[in-house]
Amino acid sequence: MATANKVSVIPCGAMTADLTWLLIKPGKSITDRHHKDAPQPWVDVPTHCVLVETDEGRVLWDTSCPRDWEERWGPTGLHDFFPYDKVSDDEYLDARLNQMGVGLDQIDYVILSHLHFDHAGNAQMFKNTNAKLVVHEREKEFAFGFDGPFNGAHLKSDYEGLEFQTVSGDTEILPGITLIETPGHTVGTMSMQVELPDTGTMIFTSDAVYMGESYGPPATPAAIVNNLEQFYSSVEKLRGIQERTGAQMIFGHDAEQIHQLRVAPEGSYT
Repeated sequence: MATANKVSVIPCGAMTADLTWLLIKPGKSITDRHHKDAPQPWVDVPTHCVLVETDEGRVLWDTSCPRDWEERWGPTGLHDFFPYDKVSDDEYLDARLNQMGVGLDQIDYVILSHLHFDHAGNAQMFKNTNAKLVVHEREKEFAFGFDGPFNGAHLKSDYEGLEFQTVSGDTEILPGITLIETPGHTVGTMSMQVELPDTGTMIFTSDAVYMGESYGPPATPAAIVNNLEQFYSSVEKLRGIQERTGAQMIFGHDAEQIHQLRVAPEGSYT
């Protein structure tokens, strides 16, 4: 089996938000009568990117949130529901890449799990580079197909003017890197499976699975789900792959897990 060489998980600070956006679960985000006067739980929503190095090129998975988030998200209202307010100057993606000594011209592929504002927020950084931008064909069709500047968490200014290659189905894009079709969160959400020589299989779920509590079992949905039936199907598809491979699951926005991982710029997986 082909393997990649190295995986670097790049932490990019955190948004904060009402837990219900991430988890619809009695006793957690839905209160009982004994707690009906309690404040709604707000939680950290960490954001990360992933750099994968292979013999055939470097892949950046997702691009996190932009430095100008408050201004850019202003017209959508998202800045009030998901403020990117737990990030230091050295945690923005461009700063992280500088710390890692990785120039934009050294990235061959930028793969977007989907085109929401917190995953495609820095896609424009790659506009005049040689990087190939990759997204699922249904995601591209939706993201460019609606009227107006935004639709929910899709914000056209994040990605308009960029050229995208598209994939469909489960696709081995480079040796050791397979993109897994996991719709539900959006019409074209993808997860990424990486095979490594020492670590074995890692699966980066993106928002197909927000966090460990979403994964279960049983799987627990969120307020932001485009298609609930597809969401459940995709979670079980990933669970099947994990059971076959023993994969380490890296969830999209797990506030506890991000602190348990070996993260860039110091840490990596091989």
